[in-house]
Amino acid sequence: MDKDEKGAAVKFPPPLIFVICIVIGYLIDLALPLSVTLLPGRVYLAALALFVGLALILGAVFALKRARTSIEPWKPTSNIVNSGVFALSRNPIYVAFIFISIAIGLFINNLWIIVFSGVAAVLVFYIAINKEERYLTEKFRGEYSDYCTRVRRWL
Repeated sequence: MDKDEKGAAVKFPPPLIFVICIVIGYLIDLALPLSVTLLPGRVYLAALALFVGLALILGAVFALKRARTSIEPWKPTSNIVNSGVFALSRNPIYVAFIFISIAIGLFINNLWIIVFSGVAAVLVFYIAINKEERYLTEKFRGEYSDYCTRVRRWL
């Protein structure tokens, strides 16, 4: 491989996008409440979403550490990780943040946060995933293309 010092050139940390969208959803709810109280088992569903999100993050961190590659999208990637949770999704950490955002919305009974979880996912796609995919395609060529044909971007 050629010398790689830049990574995918993602300038804005993707987790912050989710945090900002959660805060926006919370603030909008203060002015215009929109709840999910009629959803039976809301708290249990929230707990399940939180568990799935945390499991995905832990699985991704362990897989990346095992492969000795960086978790930060602005740092160079040493190789394609295609095992563990990366065999289910090319972006398990972002999927985890979606689950966690939805869990927060369910726990505090705020539909706005759930809606803005989708907004965050779209923003992360344009701000980070596009750059990451271009970078990985350029760096790993056929290996990454093969991975993309086998594994979905989200789930």
